[in-house]
Amino acid sequence: MSTADLVFTGGPVFTGDPARTRASSLAVTGERITAVGHDEVKELIGPRTEVVDLGGRLLIPGFQDAHIHAVFGGMEPAECDLTGAGDADGYLRAVAAYAATHPDEPWITGGGWSMDSFEGGLPSRRQLDSVVADRPVLLVNRDHHGAWANTRALELAGITAGTPDPADGRIERDADGVPTGMLQEGATTLVARLVPPTTPADRLAGLLRAQRLLHAFGITGWQDAILGEFSGRPDPSDAYLAAARDGSLTARVTGALWWDRARGAEQIPELVARRAALSHGRFRAGSVKIMQDGIAENFTAAMTSPYLDACGCATANAGLSFVDPEALRAHVTRLDALDFQVHFHALGDRAVREALDAIEAAVAANGRRGNRHHLAHLQVVHPDDLTRFARLGALANIQPLWAAHEPQMDTLTLPFLGPERAAWQYPFGALVRAGATLVAGSDWPVSSPDPLAGLHVAVNRVQPDAADDDRVFLPEQRLDPATALAAYTAGSAHANGHDDAGSLRPGYLADLVVLDRDILTGPPGEIAGARVEQTFVGGVRVHAV
Repeated sequence: MSTADLVFTGGPVFTGDPARTRASSLAVTGERITAVGHDEVKELIGPRTEVVDLGGRLLIPGFQDAHIHAVFGGMEPAECDLTGAGDADGYLRAVAAYAATHPDEPWITGGGWSMDSFEGGLPSRRQLDSVVADRPVLLVNRDHHGAWANTRALELAGITAGTPDPADGRIERDADGVPTGMLQEGATTLVARLVPPTTPADRLAGLLRAQRLLHAFGITGWQDAILGEFSGRPDPSDAYLAAARDGSLTARVTGALWWDRARGAEQIPELVARRAALSHGRFRAGSVKIMQDGIAENFTAAMTSPYLDACGCATANAGLSFVDPEALRAHVTRLDALDFQVHFHALGDRAVREALDAIEAAVAANGRRGNRHHLAHLQVVHPDDLTRFARLGALANIQPLWAAHEPQMDTLTLPFLGPERAAWQYPFGALVRAGATLVAGSDWPVSSPDPLAGLHVAVNRVQPDAADDDRVFLPEQRLDPATALAAYTAGSAHANGHDDAGSLRPGYLADLVVLDRDILTGPPGEIAGARVEQTFVGGVRVHAV
């Protein structure tokens, strides 16, 4: 009998296999799992076998993130990082300090500020002017759907009271029509296109920095949700291809090619060519990302009925559909016929419906091709559409960290949705009950990439640092720990096209994580306190504490 290279003993082992969800030992030979079981696995231990005594710690499949922007997440800390700066005054202090320590940078860029720190979610250019007036400043918010610019940046971009709003965005203005410095959605590009570009070396360094962090969080694979130029940001594809070619890409990565919403079907041949050119080693680009709407906080998420105003009255605004719904159906049908996966940004209930309509049109025209189309974010889902996910084979891509009471939800979202629609938010439990397949992601750097924090919110529907008396956000939508963990492992592996990962079964890839405790049997309120001790990709240790 041949011996294993690596054996874990003293479980528990969460296999993710419905036939045997728990074991106590697991063996690895090469890059694959060769045995899962109990004491009999120890027979595979030889003189050269590395033995890991779990000692009650939990072994699980590696986490996979089905919606992330890893290169941008790795690059942003090197810019003016406002994450954690606290409030408006804290942001201004951070910008002033960054400007003082980077006197030679022609532009000050970065971001991470939260809309709830400003009245109505709208900062002003004059606030930035008070700390930096001589250089242009452009800072994206934490959602990356808007940016805060100072007067100098607006001047360089030629943005005045007479500048029209782009079709896919909005320039916020004061009562006299003068731009205030807040740019929403596609309007950010008016300034961002002037920012000096990053270099390939910058992007590769950002990717490798991100990979170290993600491995430390137990993430062994992910889907990068935008490969292409977007909102003034450079295309990160070259970083992935370089890392795949030189072997420094240790994660398994699927790339979602950006659908340029200013163009139409004429870009499809280019996507086909890019898919072929960008597939190497552990990196492949077989998905297409279509952003169908914006976000609820700036009223660009596409809704089936209008937003309310501050007085609770209906407005004339029901959000934006970035791609015409009829054209969307035709585009998705053609992409599906070419065996692309379509990765939708669909946040409002109208956008969700339009994406599902497009998948339904593709299935009607092409039959079921198994392309694993998925809808990300799903903040508001109309109850009539819940059962359509399972019927159409559409995957529900959830970002659990957002499903909790926090200032942005309570001050900038709930009042403008109204009570009925507010109760349709992040319906994780309802989707499971309707038979949908859940996959999970973080949208980092929009929010933390830590899967354990996301699991905590999915199970508890409160933020990890919530006080005991904090309100639970729609408690009927809570998931049990095993279902939530399956979304972050087998579910996301399925969405990312890794059919031999996400579960611990003989023959599967040895993408593994050792947690310091058993989160499936411990108190649900302590899930976020767990820590990743070791991460393995293909049987190779890529992180250890």
